[in-house]
Amino acid sequence: MQKARHLPPTWLMGLTNAPFGLTGGFCAVIIPQLLAQHGIPAGHIAAIAAAILSPGFWIFGISPLLDSWLSRRTYALIFGSLTAVAVALTVVNAGRPGLVEAVMLPGFAAAMLYQGAVGGWMGSLIDKQEDSRLGIWFSISNLGAGGVMMVLAGQVISRLTTTLAGIIMGAAILVPMLIFLAIPSPPTKRRPARDCFGQFNRELLSLLKQRQVVLALALFLLPAASFALTNVLGGTDSDFFASERTVSLFAGVGSSAAGIAGSFLLFPLGRRFPLRPVYLAIGVGGAIFTQSLLALPRAPWTFGIAITGENLFQALAFATANAIAFEVIGPDNPFAATLFTVLLAATNLPITYMQFLDGRGYDWHGLTGAFLTDAAISIAACLSLAWIISRWRLTPEPAAQSLSPIVETAD
Repeated sequence: MQKARHLPPTWLMGLTNAPFGLTGGFCAVIIPQLLAQHGIPAGHIAAIAAAILSPGFWIFGISPLLDSWLSRRTYALIFGSLTAVAVALTVVNAGRPGLVEAVMLPGFAAAMLYQGAVGGWMGSLIDKQEDSRLGIWFSISNLGAGGVMMVLAGQVISRLTTTLAGIIMGAAILVPMLIFLAIPSPPTKRRPARDCFGQFNRELLSLLKQRQVVLALALFLLPAASFALTNVLGGTDSDFFASERTVSLFAGVGSSAAGIAGSFLLFPLGRRFPLRPVYLAIGVGGAIFTQSLLALPRAPWTFGIAITGENLFQALAFATANAIAFEVIGPDNPFAATLFTVLLAATNLPITYMQFLDGRGYDWHGLTGAFLTDAAISIAACLSLAWIISRWRLTPEPAAQSLSPIVETAD
């Protein structure tokens, strides 16, 4: 593919996901801290955080926009800029919880659409052999940028005025977008989807019925490798007699380091094995690790092992999910951004419902109940998916209908 000769290194293309990672770290960690500093009750903070992060699994409903009218690069610029403005306004108005929620809910939705736009753009440019590598760097830039946001926020919010701190943190979202200058943007090849939007929807629906897409959705929607315990463990410090400093150390810096290390593990695995069995093996291996924690004493160092290990497995699973998404997209796909958004939204849903189920397990039998619940459901999901994959391999796939070239735009 000739255009691949003009592409920058895959790792640089993967760093285009950094604005999403910065925003994710801001929403998941910094916003609760800001609200707590202004005396907002913990229950209210949890509700606000849940609402802000909810676009992670419903944004797919408007994702076809990313493959219509404008180029994916233009959409990335628009939604990245909206995200930066939302972050800046949130820092300035942190003492007003209603405004924080009203600003950052669409702000995080814009971040999700940004990720879909750059994912579709990058995924449609690379060759097939680069799927795993791009998936790894998308995961690393997400996790690394989240850690950078935590450090940056801690420095600027405590030392500067809220207005200046907001401007700096908003600008931090925009800086990685300078990478766009190094990535080619092919000219428009086909007429906009607005000229034939009904046909666009029919072809998109046909694409979503293809076996490789359905299989990827099944992998991600079932809790084979969600590792929702990473979100539950932060509230179990008393079970491990861990101090606040220990929790902050392992849940912050330790988790980011473990996540980056876990993402890099896909390099040797992706070169040797097919991605879908790797994803299921990660789920089974992570479940066994979770169960093995029950044999360790309830001590602070066990908490460190637990949250570090769970984050490592989760990051490896996310990197593999990214790679599978890029593999499904393939080069020159007119629905690349839509597919990428739909598939990644699917990975977020089991984290939400498994966090609820793990919590019910904790209510049932404490930490043991949470660990057993998470591990048992994950193994059951992996075995079910392995059976489905084996059955589908024995069944010939019906001939796919060709997509009519009506919606490709400049990237």
